[in-house]
Amino acid sequence: MEFFRAFIVGGSICAVGQILIDKTKITPARILVLFVTLGVVLTAIGIYEPLVKFGGAGATVPILGFGYSLAKGTMKAVKEIGLLGAFTGGITGTAGGIAGAIFFGYIIALIFSPKEK
Repeated sequence: MEFFRAFIVGGSICAVGQILIDKTKITPARILVLFVTLGVVLTAIGIYEPLVKFGGAGATVPILGFGYSLAKGTMKAVKEIGLLGAFTGGITGTAGGIAGAIFFGYIIALIFSPKEK
């Protein structure tokens, strides 16, 4: 059942993104920024946390989850070290994901050769 909930939540988030790409003139880069910002805002007002508890990886893996991780890391750091945490918490909270993306992106770039369209 956990996989089903993750599929429903993650699939819904991705479906919304695909609809925005197909039906609007918003560029994919702006949709990316919109989703990250939306993840931060929904976390700040307390709406995204119940979605994460229900959907698990379906809510934390899509790009909204990156905004969620930024916000959670910042809120935790502010509680622990004060105002300085507002500047360091987001990076600390997402460091693992950022490092993984850079590492695996580099490995894939070594394996495959890009072709121009």
